[in-house]
Formats: sequence, structure tokens, C-alpha cells
Amino acid sequence: MRFTVEAWDPDYGAPSEADLVDATENVDPSVELPPEQWRPMPPEGDPAPDILFVDGVRRVDANLWIDRDGRFPGFGLAATFAAGAVRCNSTARVVAAEVRRGVFTGADAESVETTVGTYEIMTTKGSTPEELWLGIQERMGDLEGVVAEAHADVALVVVDGPLSHRRHVEGAVGYVKTQHVQYLPEELRDTLGSLPVGCRTPLFLTTTSWSRFSWYLRLANGTGPAGGLVRCEVKADMTVAEAARRANMVSASLPRYASARHKDPRAPQNLYPIGGLERELRRRLGDRDLAMRALRRAAAA
Repeated sequence: MRFTVEAWDPDYGAPSEADLVDATENVDPSVELPPEQWRPMPPEGDPAPDILFVDGVRRVDANLWIDRDGRFPGFGLAATFAAGAVRCNSTARVVAAEVRRGVFTGADAESVETTVGTYEIMTTKGSTPEELWLGIQERMGDLEGVVAEAHADVALVVVDGPLSHRRHVEGAVGYVKTQHVQYLPEELRDTLGSLPVGCRTPLFLTTTSWSRFSWYLRLANGTGPAGGLVRCEVKADMTVAEAARRANMVSASLPRYASARHKDPRAPQNLYPIGGLERELRRRLGDRDLAMRALRRAAAA
């Protein structure tokens, strides 16, 4: 039996699903080149001299049961989340780190005062664990957008994950390091496997609830079919030529930040500035056990 061992730490899942969700019907692959002319495209132009990397982290501190007179208690999550940014030019430094705490629930509830801070009420649609987790993810994305917009006076803004809540930030690029969706039709997928390091695919247009230009980039050499492969996206309120210039800048800039396996379990896709920012933000979340004890004291008061 022949096989390849993926370098990505299995504790983080896999960099690409075995069965990707098919979204090819929402894609136009002909916006930059006709499909029959698709080929690896080396970057044209210089790397960005000044880059802002934006990311967020979140943590559930406790499950909550919220009293409701005469009815079964409502379910909620007490969570802490943060968003921040690292600016890289001649040096790398954290320029923003914002922490928030919230009670996520679909039940009628109030904010909770604790010794570690106030958990503000953050109402969600529904109260299943999946719906509450989505609520945390959405609030974190909103906070990332606030951070990115406040520090966007740079040549390139890279947000970790799909643009989504951050697409209002001028010139922002979404950086997707795990692949769950198949955007390219079968006849174009060979281009992915042939991408040299630093090269990208031509742009393709995806239209769902919002429109964006996307491309795949070979960030670094890696093992497995998705090793070192990432997808990037920009909102489609610019010309194809402008999007291509942005894609070329990304291709010329990001490979230098690819991580090594002995330093990051999600190498090479988890960029060094993002990995460092995640560690700093998790430190700022505080100790989970302290938060749990503080919530228990508040519940007993």
C-alpha cells in the first residue's frame, strides 16, 4: 500500500475535506482567462511593503441554564472572544487586541456581572449548541471587521478565513486555509495540482449571497493533495484587472510567511503572523477556570 502522511496536525481536522461540497454551479471560471487557457500564473509585481493580518479566537467558558418562570430553563453559552491585528513591515507588532464576553442564548436573559468581567447579553436565533456557536462566530467576525477597518491604512489587509463580515473593509483579502467547498469544475482541477510555489490559478467569480473573486495559491510545498494550498478572495466590486493586481500582490507577499511544521501544527498554511496573533489573543482571554469560578459565584449570588 502506498500512502502520504499529511503534515497538518489531525487535532485540527484536515486542510481539505475528502468530499467537498459542490458549489461549481455558482462559479464563473472565465473572468480572467477562458477555461481552456487556464494555467499556473506566477506573480507579477512586488510584494506588499506593509501588511495587516487580522484574526480572532473564541472560547466557551460555561454552559448556562437560564431560569424561565413556569417553563423549562433556556440554554445558553457564556463565551469569551477576541480579535486583533498584526502589522508587518520592517518588523511585526500587534497593533490591536480587543476582548469581549457574552451570554449567547435565544432565551430572554440579562447580562452577567462577574469578577473577570461582564458577559453582555448577545441574543441568537435559536438555542441549539450549533446555533449558539454560530452566534459566537458571527460576533467574533464582526469584531474582526471593526479591528481591520480601524487599521486598514496599509498596502494589504489579510483576514484569516472567508471575507464574510469583513468584506466592508476596503481592499481586504480573505485567506482560507482549510477547504470544505469545491468551486472548480472537474476539467480545471488539474491546475491546482500543477501549481508551483508562489503561483496562483486564474480568478474565478463566485456568486451566492454576495459576490467575490477567488483564486487558489500554492503557498509552500506540502504533503497530500491540499498541502500548501490556500484559497483567497476579494469582494467583486472592483474590475477584474484590479482584482488580478490584488491577487498578484498576495502571491508575491504571502509565501514568505508560510510556517514550518516544527513551529506550527497547521503548517504551512497557518501563517507565522496569524499563529503569533492567535497565541497573544488566547493569552488575553484569561484563564478559563477562573472564568468558570467567577460565573459560578455570580450564579450563586
